[in-house]
Amino acid sequence: METEIVTIGDEILIGQIVDTNSAWMAQKLNEEGIHVRQIISISDDPDHIEETLNETGKRVPLVLITGGLGPTRDDRTKTVICKFFNTKLVEDPVVLQNVTRLLGKRGITINQLNREQALVPESAMVLPNEMGTAPCLWLKKGETVYIFMPGVPFEMKNLMEKEVLPAIRNEFKTLPILHRTIQVFGIAESILAEKIKQWEVSLPDFISLAYLPAPEGIRLRLSASGKGRDYLENIVNSEIKELSKIIPDYIIGFEDDSISIVTGKLLREKGLTVATAESCTGGLIAHSITSISGSSDYYKGSVVAYSNEIKTNILGIDKRTIDENGAVSKEVVEAMAINSRKLFGTNYALATSGIAGPTGGTATKPVGMVWIAVAGPDKIVSKVYNFGNNRERNIIRASQTALNMLRLILLE
Repeated sequence: METEIVTIGDEILIGQIVDTNSAWMAQKLNEEGIHVRQIISISDDPDHIEETLNETGKRVPLVLITGGLGPTRDDRTKTVICKFFNTKLVEDPVVLQNVTRLLGKRGITINQLNREQALVPESAMVLPNEMGTAPCLWLKKGETVYIFMPGVPFEMKNLMEKEVLPAIRNEFKTLPILHRTIQVFGIAESILAEKIKQWEVSLPDFISLAYLPAPEGIRLRLSASGKGRDYLENIVNSEIKELSKIIPDYIIGFEDDSISIVTGKLLREKGLTVATAESCTGGLIAHSITSISGSSDYYKGSVVAYSNEIKTNILGIDKRTIDENGAVSKEVVEAMAINSRKLFGTNYALATSGIAGPTGGTATKPVGMVWIAVAGPDKIVSKVYNFGNNRERNIIRASQTALNMLRLILLE
């Protein structure tokens, strides 16, 4: 089954706000087995709204519309609804009671504009909006169901989960869709595709694979549809087990797992601690670690040694080591990690030193070159990388790679 999502509002088209509603709605609809054929953003112009309603209704049996239901003069959707569905506005006492209740809680006396929120198309099924004054409207024309919702995100989400999705389930029969995400890190997309090529072509025809690359790694998304959910879960889990045998070192987790989450779990399980000494990453490793709730169990602190003075005065690195080898070097980054571990009294320490760019590169040390070191109780591991010429990506990749180096050491 297919649907289309329509967002109404000039504020979207001029870039004043970002349409986050559609992405959230698409995800929820997909979980119900409903494929989003198209997402459209349109203006508040009545003719444009009517034209869009007419066109979408010819393509799909379900159209979801957000926006244009507010109390101000620029919200014209209800007027267009009456024309398009050949109906009229009538006052709904239940909606009026809800509007009065919500405004009363905020100490606002209801005025005429607020009262007009209780005017609804006579032929509509009204779905109550407990979070706001604009109700959700369900109308049908021909074989197509149109669902109109307010554009305020928290109102729309509450309506979708409590009213709209249950009503859709009653109206339409859909097949379940199952998505599983495998988080992969430390391998280029083209090399990954080659490694898992045989596994990929052997997937059942009701399972599809998508590659979703980002500086933080690659997400492999398996999507299965067409059969019972229990059956789909068993087959998909079996396929993931086979994949894990092919690329065991590159799979860091599943669904919303990140390197920070996975590495943190390993440190906590083993009762170990870590500190960081960062130059080119500017504290992003520390931020990644501390963005996880409970990270104080294993993370002690950081020195952002962006200048050579901090490397020598705070981390205690011999100035001659920097002068002879340069700040971006194996010798300096290893000293940063070793001394950071001593300074904070931790089991492990991570260190980075590199040239994020776009300036500062040389023939021997180009932009994107980053040395990373992990110092532990028994050994120190260091490696040089070249992440490219984009500053933002270089910083992200270096930070994530450092955490991944620690993750792999903890797994040994």
